Amino acid sequence: MSELFYLMQWPLIASLILPWLLIYLGLHIVQRGVIFVDLALAQTAAFGAAAAMLAGYDTHDWQNFVFSLGFTLAGAFVLTFTRTSRQHVPQEALIGIVYIVAAAAAILALSRSTGGKEELQRSLVGELLVVPPIEIWKTFVLYLLIGLTHLVFRKQFHRISEDPRGAAADGLHLRWWDFVFYMLFGLVVTAFVHIGGVLLTFSYLVIPAVCGIFLADGMLRRFVVGWVVATVGSVTSLGITSQLDLPIGAAIVCVLGAFLMMTLIVCRFVPRWTSSASTSTIGQ
Repeated sequence: MSELFYLMQWPLIASLILPWLLIYLGLHIVQRGVIFVDLALAQTAAFGAAAAMLAGYDTHDWQNFVFSLGFTLAGAFVLTFTRTSRQHVPQEALIGIVYIVAAAAAILALSRSTGGKEELQRSLVGELLVVPPIEIWKTFVLYLLIGLTHLVFRKQFHRISEDPRGAAADGLHLRWWDFVFYMLFGLVVTAFVHIGGVLLTFSYLVIPAVCGIFLADGMLRRFVVGWVVATVGSVTSLGITSQLDLPIGAAIVCVLGAFLMMTLIVCRFVPRWTSSASTSTIGQ
């Protein structure tokens, strides 16, 4: 029993102290209507890790993180220009292209490196079970700094997510704030992909946020609902994997998916968590 607790304690800590920022950013992403931007940036980060392996660096070398971050920031720069005033092509289509090209490029890179098959699996479902504790704490500190930045500039970030045209009409430099948003988003995604993989990163970003939007109005209430979904889902998944010896990342994704299905049922019978002063917008 003590060995099982020791094995699960750091995955538990990681799943409790890291997803909060992913949930908050997920609310922004859903509001923007660019659901797959997180998947595209997560896959870009995985492509950077694959390129680092091809260059001879180990998964836990600091150079691997630098490669991932560099590729992710390049992806963030590209995504900044996918939103234009004259949107001839849907933004999601362009984001999907970024994702599929990054995925194919990662496969090509890993096909030329030793242990490519194992790394491909790790990039998808992560290595939450064996992640070094120092990685968890470094990521937590990074998330605190990024969260503080979002707190300081929350008005600008909310405006460009809720009403980009109105923000531009009021003189807000839309492209600049889009780049800052995606740059910070890229940092968050890069750090978590190295811990949880592409699929878990996407799931923490989108599923709790969507559950919150179904069940509540207002940013704070939706965040609280999303945090509860992510926390209960994570703890439940860790309990299941400890008994059945399943991959933790994949188990959390499936349990969160089940929670979303339950949310779709519950929201038909339970009134939304709201207040008399709230509206249906995400930023209130």
